[in-house]
Amino acid sequence: MKTSRRDFIANAGAAAAARHDLAHAQEPEQEHDHSVVPSDPALRVKSLESLLVEKGLVDPAALDALVDTYQHKIGPRNGAQVVARAWVDPAFRKRLLANGTAAIAEFGFGGWGGDYLVVLENTPKIHNLIVCTLCSCYPWAVLGLPPVWYKSAAYRSRAVIDPRGVLREFGLELPEDVEIRVHDSTAELRYLVLPERPPGSEKLKEEELAALVTRDAMIGVAKVTLTKPEGRP
Repeated sequence: MKTSRRDFIANAGAAAAARHDLAHAQEPEQEHDHSVVPSDPALRVKSLESLLVEKGLVDPAALDALVDTYQHKIGPRNGAQVVARAWVDPAFRKRLLANGTAAIAEFGFGGWGGDYLVVLENTPKIHNLIVCTLCSCYPWAVLGLPPVWYKSAAYRSRAVIDPRGVLREFGLELPEDVEIRVHDSTAELRYLVLPERPPGSEKLKEEELAALVTRDAMIGVAKVTLTKPEGRP
């Protein structure tokens, strides 16, 4: 389910081309309107990006760097700071669970999907999983840009129907006695998972703990371990 931004756009274009060819093969006598704007947003993004690059208004490398920064650095780094503080500061943890919006505002984070944020705590017996079944509502203020798989139809539907199976595909196998709670984000309400603090991390400083926290753990498709998985923001 891990796909780069450019791979996603390219795959969307290929899929659209395949649908176009199939339509001609099945209905050779029917005229097709080639001026219709593609329904897939990825195609519109690709067209706009190509036009801007062609006119010299955008440097593709700079655009990729900007997207990577928001997806892998700024957002998840913010959320990781919040999680680490909750692990080491019981008073902050209490405020965070009572009013996520106000608590993260103490860090200066807000807006961009953080206007009304609820924080859900994972425990040894309860595991929380976040999804947006209608689109891709996401707490940008603390997690940055949503990953491609979070916006996919497969994740949005299966996370509700078969959450345990979805977690297994992410490499997270939970015992049967652990309750999985799925939370559906909306335009008005976003969620952030407060993962369990990993065993053996008692002597780590707050900054060291924050370095362990991944975006996936704050969505609920992974746990935090003492070794941060390679390639996971």
